[in-house]
Amino acid sequence: MKIYLDNSCFNRPFDDQKQLRIKLETEAKLNIQERILEKGIELAWSYILDFENEANPFEHRRLAIRGWKNHASVDTDETQEIVEKAERFHRMGIKSKDSLHLACAISMQCEYLLTTDDELVKKAEGIKEIKVTDPISFIKEGTE
Repeated sequence: MKIYLDNSCFNRPFDDQKQLRIKLETEAKLNIQERILEKGIELAWSYILDFENEANPFEHRRLAIRGWKNHASVDTDETQEIVEKAERFHRMGIKSKDSLHLACAISMQCEYLLTTDDELVKKAEGIKEIKVTDPISFIKEGTE
């Protein structure tokens, strides 16, 4: 199984853990990371992840997230196909960067895009090429 984690998902462990939802999403995300390290799940990476991560003002976060690129089995640069897909998603009301994440994940044939962005999950419900969900739901589905 190949998955794509967006920037919100990668950053979840750095958020304030006092809220139960954030703590649970963090635990789910850390479990997913373990499964990536154990090669039970393939990680996909993209140029838009690099772009967003490099804009992170917190160096320790930026470095920690950047290290996950080394565990990716596939990485993509921008292509015309990705841009065209992203434009289609943007016309559906999905934010520009989220549209690029989606298009990249689909172009790399990921089964899942994981995010902690409720708006993205909701707006991507009609997209048939990939399942967009949060880390907790991913774990609850019992995906292996």
